[in-house]
Amino acid sequence: MENVEKAHGHSANHRREIEKSEICGCFYCLSIFTPKEIVDWCDVYADEVGGLKYGHTAICPKCSIDSVLGSDSGYQITRDFLSQMNSRWF
Repeated sequence: MENVEKAHGHSANHRREIEKSEICGCFYCLSIFTPKEIVDWCDVYADEVGGLKYGHTAICPKCSIDSVLGSDSGYQITRDFLSQMNSRWF
């Protein structure tokens, strides 16, 4: 369960991590896909100098939910792990 908790921290504001990943997965719909399939990003937040950053959280290309993890996070992107994430967070 600890990995599930820590992995959740990689599901937002992760654009660079997602773009460096070989594979991604959604822990809402359990789909697995390549980062190139992601076309939508969400969120707005202030950066370190007070400017605004847009679109740093991936939206799943299959279900349109912001519950995406990338392999560059260090976690295995498998249906089993995504299912564990789903059980905890949904």
